[in-house]
Amino acid sequence: MSHAPYCTCRPGATIWLTGLPSAGKSTIARAVAELLRARDRRVEVLDGDELRMSLSPELGFSPEDRRRNVQRIGLVAEVLARNGVTVLVPVIAPYADVREAVRTRHEKSGTAFVEVHVATPVEVCSARDVKGLYAKQATGQISGLTGVDAPYEVPKAPDLRIESHLQTVDESAAAVQTLLIEKGLA
Repeated sequence: MSHAPYCTCRPGATIWLTGLPSAGKSTIARAVAELLRARDRRVEVLDGDELRMSLSPELGFSPEDRRRNVQRIGLVAEVLARNGVTVLVPVIAPYADVREAVRTRHEKSGTAFVEVHVATPVEVCSARDVKGLYAKQATGQISGLTGVDAPYEVPKAPDLRIESHLQTVDESAAAVQTLLIEKGLA
C-alpha cells in the first residue's frame, strides 16, 4: 500500500535502535529526540517496553510473539514516519528477518528507515542491568533473556553501529544526528 507523505517539506523517517537489554537504546533515543526537536523536527519516541504494555499486552515472549510485537511497532513507526514525523524506535527486535520486514515495509511506502545497532557487549549490559533482568535470569526467576538464553541476531550491515560502552550518551546521540543530517533527514 503506497501513501503520499503528509508533509513534503520535511520527510519523516524511522530510526530503529536495536540491541540487547540495557544496551542504552532508549537513553540514546531520548537524547537524539532532544537534538532533533532543537532543530524544529516533529519527533516521537516509540519505546519498546511502553509499546509492549499498551499495543501488545496479550503477547508473551515466545519467538512468534516477539516477531508479532516488532511487526506492530514497525507498522506504527512507518505510519508516523510517512506522515512527516521522525520516529525513534528503541526496541530489542532480536530477529534479523523481522527487522528486514520492517525495513521493507518502509521501502514500499517510500519512507526512510535507518537501522542503528547499539552494540553494547552482554557483560556491560549485565553490569548496567537497568531493569534487573540479568539478575532475575541469573537466579532462574526468568528465562528467555535476549542475548543470554534467547537469541539476538546482530545486524550485519546497520546504517550505524554505536558502541555505547565506549562513548557518552551525548557522543552517541551526536553520531545518530550526524548520520541523519548526511541522509537529509534532520
